[in-house]
Amino acid sequence: MTQRPVLVVLFDGVQSLDVTGPYEVFAGAGRASGDPEAYTIRTASLDGGPVRTHSGLRLLPDTTLAEAVADGAPHTLVVPGGEGTREPDPALIDWLRTHAPDAGRLVSVCTGALLLAEAGLLDGHRATTHWVACDHMARCYPEVEVDPDPIFVRDGRLSTSAGVTAGIDLALALVEEDLGRDVALTVARHLVVFLRRPGNQAQFSVQLAAQTARREPLRDLQQWITEHPEGDLSVETLAARARLSPRHFARAFQAETGTTPGRYVDRVRLEHARRLLEETSRGVEEVARASGYGTPEAMRRAFTKTLGTAPADYRRRFHSPVN
Repeated sequence: MTQRPVLVVLFDGVQSLDVTGPYEVFAGAGRASGDPEAYTIRTASLDGGPVRTHSGLRLLPDTTLAEAVADGAPHTLVVPGGEGTREPDPALIDWLRTHAPDAGRLVSVCTGALLLAEAGLLDGHRATTHWVACDHMARCYPEVEVDPDPIFVRDGRLSTSAGVTAGIDLALALVEEDLGRDVALTVARHLVVFLRRPGNQAQFSVQLAAQTARREPLRDLQQWITEHPEGDLSVETLAARARLSPRHFARAFQAETGTTPGRYVDRVRLEHARRLLEETSRGVEEVARASGYGTPEAMRRAFTKTLGTAPADYRRRFHSPVN
């Protein structure tokens, strides 16, 4: 049976979920596949001593980074993020610069991408990180092609993920590549992951991506739109619910949410349709009606424009109902 050594780098100020999320996925994959040694997982710090996460949790590594690679490079090297990436230990950057290129796969979680960028390992590559750090990474490391939108990006042997829980999504994608879709879905179900999200899914849901309106009528309206994607969501109808004139409503909505009512509605409907296609077996025509598109053709145009794929193709790729 193929063994795939996984090495997780630890340092003071690491984000604990960046470590434990992927760790649990790889460990669970061994159990789900029937081969407990499918992945051999170790954690390591520079000196092998305990590290303190930025939330205060104490983690005890298995070994030192030097000892971890003494017998060969890992199949997968995981570099988590956290507050400790702001002023990293130069010795850690030197270790990454020297040893990370030898790993079969190089993976970063959250702001772990900043450590890879500092070591020059992302130059000439497309990468992502936590949305808060995307501008910083683009500004400080101009040789990196920073994509702030997706939850993870795969560029050859290099994989980078967005904030915290996106590391779980990336780890599940890697497990699927190694052990197959059924194993990855089994792990997702055991971890009670709501949805095994595709990498091109945005870091934010529509409700998180848009600003929350300050005024209660507009804030309530945002929630109402989310709950009624199939309804009449024209500017006139929404303005009436907010008790504003259409012109005043459109201006106020954009000023407070950062997007126009039309764009907000489009994104809510697309997100709703994607979830139905991913999580249910409802027909494309029924999904189109339930998501406010009216016809499958209207939904197909929206999917093709935004996602570059038709709804039926999207379902074939990402349908993963939870038992």
